[in-house]
Amino acid sequence: MAQALLTGLIKSGIQAQNLYVSDTRRERLELLHRELGVHTREDNKDLIKETDVVILAVKPQVVEEVLKETGALFQPHQTLISIAAGITTQFIESFLAQPVPVVRVMPNTPCLLGAGASALCLGTYAVARDRERAMAIFSGVGRAVEVPEGLMDAVTGLSGSGPAYMYVILEALADAGVRVGLPRDVALLLSAQTMLGAARMVLETGEHPGRLKNMVTTPGGTAIAGVYALEEGGLRVTLMRAVEEATRRSREMSSGLK
Repeated sequence: MAQALLTGLIKSGIQAQNLYVSDTRRERLELLHRELGVHTREDNKDLIKETDVVILAVKPQVVEEVLKETGALFQPHQTLISIAAGITTQFIESFLAQPVPVVRVMPNTPCLLGAGASALCLGTYAVARDRERAMAIFSGVGRAVEVPEGLMDAVTGLSGSGPAYMYVILEALADAGVRVGLPRDVALLLSAQTMLGAARMVLETGEHPGRLKNMVTTPGGTAIAGVYALEEGGLRVTLMRAVEEATRRSREMSSGLK
C-alpha cells in the first residue's frame, strides 16, 4: 500500500525528492530509491525529524512496536497519518508524548493508478490544516471523503477490502466468457473494460446504479435474463455479507487493541 501511495503521488505531480521513506529492509529501500527516486532512511527516527507529514503505513500488528519507538519524537506542527486497518486515532494518540494531530485514513490499492477510494477521519488534535494535508494527498491518488471515526470499520469492509471483491467478480466474468466460447484474453479485456465503464457511468453521470441498470435491461432481452440469474443466485446478499464480514473483522482488530 505504501508503494502504491508513493507511485500515485509521483504520478499526480509530487516531486520524488520531496518524499522520504523508511523500512526495516535495506533491499526494499534500494528498490524504492532506484525505481521511484525517493529519499530513503533506514531509521524511522531520522525520517520523522525531516518531515512535516508522516504516513504510518505498516501492518496493524506492528503499529504498537513502531509507536513505542517513535512516539516521543512527533511534534504538534506535524501531521501523523495512519493507514493501518482497524487502528483507532485514540490508540495512536496514547503513544504520543505531545498533542500531535492524527488522521486515520483507509485507502485502497488502486491509489497506484490514481483511482483510489479513501476515507479519512480526524483525531483529537487534528484541525483544518491536517484535514487539508490528508485530503491533498489522497485526492491526488483518487477520490477521498471524510467520515466519522465510528464508520471507519465500515469503510474498511467496503472500499478498503473492495478491490478483492471486484477481482473475484472480474475473474468470474472472464471465466464465463471463456465458457461461452471467447478466448481468455478477449474475455478478460471485455470484462475489465465493462467494469471500468460501468463504474465511470455511476461516478460521472451521478445517476443511481438502478436507473443505469434499467437503461440496459430491455423487455425480454439478454441483460434482464442475466440479471434474473444473478438475483436467483443471491449475488446481492453474497456481496452484502462480504462487506459485513470484513467490517466485523475490522472491528475485532480494533477492539483487540483497546
